[in-house]
Amino acid sequence: MALQQAPASSLQARAPAPLRSTFSAPWSVRLPAPARRRTARAATAARINMRVASKQAYICRDCGYIYNDRTPFDKLADNYFCPVCGAPKRRFRAYEPAVSKNANATDVRKARKEQLKKDEAIGQALPIAIAVGVIALAALYFYLNSTYN
Repeated sequence: MALQQAPASSLQARAPAPLRSTFSAPWSVRLPAPARRRTARAATAARINMRVASKQAYICRDCGYIYNDRTPFDKLADNYFCPVCGAPKRRFRAYEPAVSKNANATDVRKARKEQLKKDEAIGQALPIAIAVGVIALAALYFYLNSTYN
């Protein structure tokens, strides 16, 4: 009996033989195809998408200036200061609304500063209002408790 060898081209065209193991199920298990390298274009697109997704605007709480630059705010040096009023980096807070091109125009920034002052005034009065409400509820409780007992 002579063994015949298949041509080399037919060996390459065949799919890899399934792996069999006594520890796994009786059906055949196939290994996934090796991962292909991403092209340079796909890697560039992913990098750009990640940068855009992580972009966040920050607003100076003192003057209303919006930092919306290419460098992420977290990567700025700790000695960064507001270019308008000179406030330190710690006075900036994340800014959620969409930022327009003229966001740092003088009149727009002044209006935004007034809105920030109103928001902070409400924030400062809120703990006082909560304390007064708790005292009023306690007084009501003691009044009703003494009246109906």
